[in-house]
Amino acid sequence: MTSLEPPAESGHVEICAGAVVRDAENRLLLVRRGRPPALGTWTLPGGRLEPGESPAEAAAREVREETGLAVEVGELLATLPVLGYLVHDFAATVVGGTLRAGDDAAEVRWCGIDELASYELSPGLRDALHGMGVL
Repeated sequence: MTSLEPPAESGHVEICAGAVVRDAENRLLLVRRGRPPALGTWTLPGGRLEPGESPAEAAAREVREETGLAVEVGELLATLPVLGYLVHDFAATVVGGTLRAGDDAAEVRWCGIDELASYELSPGLRDALHGMGVL
């Protein structure tokens, strides 16, 4: 597994938030990253917190910006160091919107759990999903 620890030379860790969103068929919402880090890989929607924003608020905003979907953010599933960032991942439920790729997401789609093996996932995502009980 690729190291998920922040680089040793980094004195500051950026705080981010993401969302584990599943539909009625238990498919997982994934975005293909359109920018570094992990350009071109599939991951959960998420990104950096804006000033004054809570991690839960950031998770909802990032899902909306990257996927066009409005979500209700639920419980915190995990807080993990990922590629130099500290990511708070929340369970979330779709409450509106229309699925479309936006912001820094090159593509967005629902993915069956059994299909994940055929996707190039961002470093550590498979292990993180296991740890959160998603897989």
